[in-house]
Amino acid sequence: MNIAEHGIKIFSGSASQELTEKICQKLDIPVAQAKTGRFPNGEAMVEILESVRGEDCFIVQSTCPPVDQNLMELMLMVDALKRANAHSIVAIIPYFGYSKQDKKKTGREPISAKVVANMLETVGVEHLITIDLHATQIEGFFSIPVDNLTSVQLFADYFLKENIGDVAVVAPDAGGTKRARNLANAMEARRLAIIDKHRKDYSKAQSMNVVGLVTDMHAVLIDDFIDTGGTMVEAVKALHGHEANSVRIAITHPLLTPPAPERLRNSQIEELVVTDTIPIPADRMFDRIKVLTVADMLADAIQRIVGKSSLEVYRTNR
Repeated sequence: MNIAEHGIKIFSGSASQELTEKICQKLDIPVAQAKTGRFPNGEAMVEILESVRGEDCFIVQSTCPPVDQNLMELMLMVDALKRANAHSIVAIIPYFGYSKQDKKKTGREPISAKVVANMLETVGVEHLITIDLHATQIEGFFSIPVDNLTSVQLFADYFLKENIGDVAVVAPDAGGTKRARNLANAMEARRLAIIDKHRKDYSKAQSMNVVGLVTDMHAVLIDDFIDTGGTMVEAVKALHGHEANSVRIAITHPLLTPPAPERLRNSQIEELVVTDTIPIPADRMFDRIKVLTVADMLADAIQRIVGKSSLEVYRTNR
């Protein structure tokens, strides 16, 4: 399909400029022109610099830290396109901020992911594409179409190409079992294990145990995001304590909030494999990080949407 013939426009928010450029290179179209910045008083500023009248528009913007700033910029871009009479507006949010706040944990707190969903719909988003939502029930917070794509095959292809040996895929908790099983199936891995952890509070896992055999196996620990890294590093220790030959970590969204880089540098991981849904600042990179791009997947998703084809091939296996 020649995507340029369909007259689409792909805009980038300030959080996803490099990823947007990769997507547009795959599609052989230029990044649509927009200006983003800050007024002297700190308020977000957005200006669309080309005509979008009657056009199908896509905005690529991860709502990663600074979360509120990137989210506000995204909403202002949507409003600007709507007021410029765009035909349709699709938000591509590779990393969906506030996704961890998908339910009430105490009696008097918000369901923040639902609030964000309401805001995006109200401002004019007509279709959402995201990758590896922390909680798949967030799809139900929207009344517009939501395509929650998965990076599992991306990781599977990488590890299969690396030919690391007998693999045990490991879920960091019971909630990540489906994701781990999907990776195990894609890799035809021999074993699946789960980290059983008891968390006393949000900051630290109190105790850990490995459910399943990882002895003499190359463990691949998979999760949707890594934040401060404390729990993940403890999981790595637990796997080595159960005599895993090596431990690799596969993470879709590399938040890497300090002190995560230092913790991971000092840990016994062979490799941290992540995607570029979130740009990693130079001061958080280290030599064992491998970045895989989601640009091919998102470019193909855009082609499928424009061509009215199914995205089922990229959706999370329930």
